[in-house]
Amino acid sequence: MNRLTMFVTPEGKWVLEDSAEFRAALGDPEPDYDDKLFAVKNFGFIKFQIFEDSIIEIELHPRNVELPALLAIQQQLLSSKVKLFRIKYLDTSWKSEIMCSPELAVSRLSELCAPVFAPPCSERFVAEPRDYAILFSASENPLGLMAQKWRMSLGSFDPTVISFAIKHQLLSRMMIVGVKPRKTDPIFRFIGEGFNWLASDYQFHAIGERIENQPDKEYGAWVSEFYKSVASAGQPRYDIVRAAIQARPAQARPANPQLFLTRYERLLLPWRTPSEEVFVTLSSRRLPDEDAELEMPPVERSLISSSAKSS
Repeated sequence: MNRLTMFVTPEGKWVLEDSAEFRAALGDPEPDYDDKLFAVKNFGFIKFQIFEDSIIEIELHPRNVELPALLAIQQQLLSSKVKLFRIKYLDTSWKSEIMCSPELAVSRLSELCAPVFAPPCSERFVAEPRDYAILFSASENPLGLMAQKWRMSLGSFDPTVISFAIKHQLLSRMMIVGVKPRKTDPIFRFIGEGFNWLASDYQFHAIGERIENQPDKEYGAWVSEFYKSVASAGQPRYDIVRAAIQARPAQARPANPQLFLTRYERLLLPWRTPSEEVFVTLSSRRLPDEDAELEMPPVERSLISSSAKSS
């Protein structure tokens, strides 16, 4: 049986088995052990095999896989004409699953390699997770439209994403954030004009800046972790968020920051790009403020009350 075996290193580089490049990436020129199994189990290499141009087998230890390696494998699968895939992965023991399409294989690999994410705790910000799958059939919800676009595009970002958002009047409440594997700080790439708690010129000056560097630094650090998680996992995230964000209205003096109370639903979608950078789009929709005030924890309501008195 004809077989081609390659490995993807943690940095996303393709190397042939038993090659000098493979051993250099492993850091051992003359191994006296099963170097291939060791590389997969301990160093986060991904083994990739094609049998007779009819089946692709992928072997990995999900806990040790780095994002560049995962993206390299996923891009290869989506460009392949093979229709049968076997994923062999190490959990408490070796397990295997068969997939009948590259899209299913890509999605399953994202699920297996998704890091366990615990939202950061905050007294002023609360994110209640929802099942994003319900949005795929929720055509009446603007967020559902963007979820459907992501699925139809197979998570690949191109100019039609922006034109789609414009056509369906989604652009004003949309952000695009870039996340690079070796530079974990998310960067603003686009900010819609509908985020009225931001200063009027922030949408322009913030492009290229770290998302943590928002007027409310605590909020910026809090929300940044969600973008990192979505980019790393390669899976959407859908939340209901309640937040008391510190902001300075355009007419206020610099010494008079106020807490902007908001409740909104948000959808974070990861998109592959031609480079190693992952785009994460935020689509959001404001929910009634009166509901936010009723559900906001007491400490947040007291902060808002104090802010109102001081202003």
